[in-house]
This record gives sequence, structure tokens and C-alpha cells, in this order.
Amino acid sequence: MVSVTRWFGVTESEADRNPSREQADIAAITERSLLMQTNAAVNQRRSLCRGTHASGVCVRADFEIFDVSVGRPPELATRLAKGIFGKPGIYSAVVRFANADANINSDFKPDVRSLSFSVDLNQGDAVGVLRQDFSMQNATTLPINDSPAFIATIKVLTASNPVAGLWSLPFKDKLRVVRTLALAQLQAQQKIRPYQQLRYWSTVPFRHGPDDVAKFSVIPSPDNPAHPLEKSNPKGLQDELVRHVREDSQLSWFDFAVQLLDTNKMTYWGKPRDANFWIENASVEWNEAEAPFHKIARLTLIGNSQLSTEASEKVYFDVTGNSTPDSRPVGSINRARCPAEVASRRARTQVVK
Repeated sequence: MVSVTRWFGVTESEADRNPSREQADIAAITERSLLMQTNAAVNQRRSLCRGTHASGVCVRADFEIFDVSVGRPPELATRLAKGIFGKPGIYSAVVRFANADANINSDFKPDVRSLSFSVDLNQGDAVGVLRQDFSMQNATTLPINDSPAFIATIKVLTASNPVAGLWSLPFKDKLRVVRTLALAQLQAQQKIRPYQQLRYWSTVPFRHGPDDVAKFSVIPSPDNPAHPLEKSNPKGLQDELVRHVREDSQLSWFDFAVQLLDTNKMTYWGKPRDANFWIENASVEWNEAEAPFHKIARLTLIGNSQLSTEASEKVYFDVTGNSTPDSRPVGSINRARCPAEVASRRARTQVVK
């Protein structure tokens, strides 16, 4: 089974990876991402917008960091209390709920949903850092495993003839694309529910202090209210979220939880792996039964706080550029996506301005 997963793109060790290829892949990913962003606008006869998560709605929220020492063993509390989570406090946040697709589709088209938010650190102790951003999806992993899978897949998606584009790839890249598209299709086939009732995961790892690596999740309160969705409304999810913050007296909240990388307990196909395996393979899930999530904060939506269309267009999230030293993203996908996202944002904001 190990050999099969390796052929489909999951790298078992550093010997399977090709660091010298990565920079060339990242440059190509950036170029192709801009092409995909442009193609989406041209095909839908609209102006340029976000390269992914094109359709969404922004609201304001409070982000409350708990005292992580309460009710926990000292060793675990010390591991959790890193970066902005080292001191209890309440911070202002901007949250965007969205659909993952690069096209503006009906909210009822099968898709992965996202929750991204930025935390305003101006009132905190993070010297030189104004905010910290988080980007999450209602799937536990990314379908794209690493930069080789990323560039192979985006080459096919931006090809004038995708079938011919796939056929032109080396055999191993063909397998990477097949695996990526199959996983993406599976993730999109989830029951469609209101944004405020979904659970979201960071899907990729981040540094958590100088010694730990972690993934994040926001877990909805079981009591988050919602009206039945109007499936005839192509903006049904977005309009329901707006209705909720305007009308409901009980506002939705999400527990923010951290999953610490623990190589002594985590296994893949029954075998332990080194830290780099878990960091570099973005499509490999960290089993929650082996590495539990720990709730350390809470994100609570604020009533009547929807941002205007103009303000929402200017909102962006950058988990690399807007992070503290204790929360830098790690792994192949994080290294690959940052330049592409920055280039996509610059292209979009030039149009917005």
C-alpha cells in the first residue's frame, strides 16, 4: 500500500521530495493561478475578483482567547499557550464565509465552503504584528497534496483542452491530477447546510510556537440558529447568513481548537511517520482520535455587522503575511500558495481601486 500511495503523490520521506524543483513549480503556479483568475472572469463576463472563494459575505465578530491553563495538565497548557494564545483577551475580527470555487456560482452548486477571518492585534502585545489571519474549509484536508500536485493540476485546469493537457503530463503527474480531482469531487459532495452550522478546518499545518506544529478547526455551537434554506435563491447561503446577523437575537459562535502534531501517537496506514511526513502531505488527514483538538478560543458573530459590498471587496486574508513568528504556515502547499495568493490579490485590488 505504501508504494501505491507514493505513486499517487503522497511522499513517504525526504528522499521522495524534490526541493530543487519547488521554486520553479511555485513560479509556474503563480502564473497559472493568474490565468485561472482571468479565465473565470472572462468566461462569466464579469470583472476580476478573487482567484478562489469568489463568492461570499463578510461580517464582524469577537475572537475571545481563553485561559488555556484552566482544567489542563501544565505540560499541555504550556504547549497550547503560544503566540496570541499565551494571554486571555478579546479581539475584534472580520469573518468571510464563502464558496471555494473560482467562479461565482449558485450557493447550491456542490462545493467546499470556507470560513476565513482576521484578528485585529492592535490592542494586544504582538509587537510589529497588526493582525493574524486564518483560512479554513469544511473539509479536513486539501485535495492538493503538495506543489508538484498543485502545478500538475492547475496545468490541466487552465489548458485550452484539459483532456489533452492531462495526456501531455508525465505518468506520475497524471496520477497526481487524478487523485487531486477525485478528492476534490468527494469533498464537494457534502450536504448543503447554512454557513453558521458547518465545521471548518485549516486543512494545512502552521507553526505553534518555536517547537510545535498544529492544525486548527472552528467548531459550531449546536445551537447556532438558521432558517430553512431557499434553494431557488442562488445566494441562499449568503442571504441566510446576512438574515441571521440582522434578525436573530442569539448570534452564532464557534469554538476555535488546536490539534498538535504528535508523531508518537499519529499513524498512517498503521505506521508512525516523521514530522515532515505530516507537514508536507497536505492531503493526509491527522486522525482526530490520535491527535485530539483542544478548544482554546471562541469566535462569536456580531449582530447587524455585515460589511458593505465595497468594504467586502477590499477584505483579504493572508495567512503568511499576516502572522506572528509563532504561527507561520509550514509545508509545501503553504510555500506554494503564498506567492500565488499575493499576485492574485494585487491583480484584483488594482481593479477594485
